[in-house]
Amino acid sequence: MTKNFDFLMPSVNFFGPGVIEKIGDRVNALNMRKPLIITDNFLAGVADGPVAQTLTSLKKAHVEYVLYTGVEPNPKIHNIQAAKKLYQENKCDSLITIGGGSAHDTGKGTGIILTNGDDITKLAGIETLKNPLPPLIAVNTTAGTGSELTRHCVITNQATHLKFVIVSWRNVPLVSFNDPMLQLDVPAALTAATGMDAFVQAIEPFVSTNGNAITDGLCLQAIKLIEGSLREAVANGHNIQARTDMVQAEMLAGMAFNNADLGYVHAMAHQLGGQYDAPHGVCCALLLPAVEQYNIVACPERFAKLAQAMGENTTGLSTRDAAELAIKAMRQMSRDVGIPSSIKAIGAKPEDFELMATNALKDGNAFSNPRKGTKADIIKLFQAAYDQE
Repeated sequence: MTKNFDFLMPSVNFFGPGVIEKIGDRVNALNMRKPLIITDNFLAGVADGPVAQTLTSLKKAHVEYVLYTGVEPNPKIHNIQAAKKLYQENKCDSLITIGGGSAHDTGKGTGIILTNGDDITKLAGIETLKNPLPPLIAVNTTAGTGSELTRHCVITNQATHLKFVIVSWRNVPLVSFNDPMLQLDVPAALTAATGMDAFVQAIEPFVSTNGNAITDGLCLQAIKLIEGSLREAVANGHNIQARTDMVQAEMLAGMAFNNADLGYVHAMAHQLGGQYDAPHGVCCALLLPAVEQYNIVACPERFAKLAQAMGENTTGLSTRDAAELAIKAMRQMSRDVGIPSSIKAIGAKPEDFELMATNALKDGNAFSNPRKGTKADIIKLFQAAYDQE
């Protein structure tokens, strides 16, 4: 029997070269009179960059705005508190995020504490939000996290180095903008990190216990697009077709995991990123082979299909042998785009593994992993990612 499921995504998603010009009209259509724009200092300073283009569109639409440029990688509680203060002082009524996952998470986190209470740590978990966020528009500038589409908000507690997730349908932006032309000058290392995040976000929902026929299709198409475009986007960032394909892949993967959820790769990556303030996509890529090797026994037929989507020739192979080719392809993708081989590269220390394993099992992404593990299992997976060459 087919199980019931819901399917969440923004009500409107603008995609393609030049769509950023539409933001002013959409802001007016939503009656957003004074949005707080949330971005980082670098993007705010780029001449004719995504922030400048957004502001031009808003000015043409006669929209008043306030600018917050304090977004940091792995956004912290103090970032959202500062944004909230600016929002209230200027009597803003809505939010616009410009950037990658860090900007979108900062915007979601700001919205959460504006309407659901100032202590966001008490809201960690799944569907804990009782009140809607202010109207939120997300302008995306990286092909990676999918945060412009999703119900996930990831914040770091700077005091404990612990990342926590608030998963709620109330976090889904009303509108997203994905203009590939905004990504042409994204550096190769960032392209690789965010691209690997999208790759993982297409793989984990496909083997998740919460997947369905719709998310399966999204995952497989995303993987095929990433296989055909990520290496080129890293090697030549001005390849417009590669950038366009990566944006489409990122959107497909975002829609997939927004509805089918993720697994231990993300649950563990949140601990690595929080503990060592490391790039999220790199953390995911470093953990991917070890975790999925562990997961194969739970659903080898799924991994065999992944191998085919990644371009591996599985003709004449047993299901298990075909599944092993998926792990091989994951490792090869990471090597090709310059991801280091071991979590040693981000400063991981074995003495931290026990605490990180404990917290990983509490992460909202852990519950849909296809193979259920113990703390000892997760410690071993961290160790495997530490030892791999």
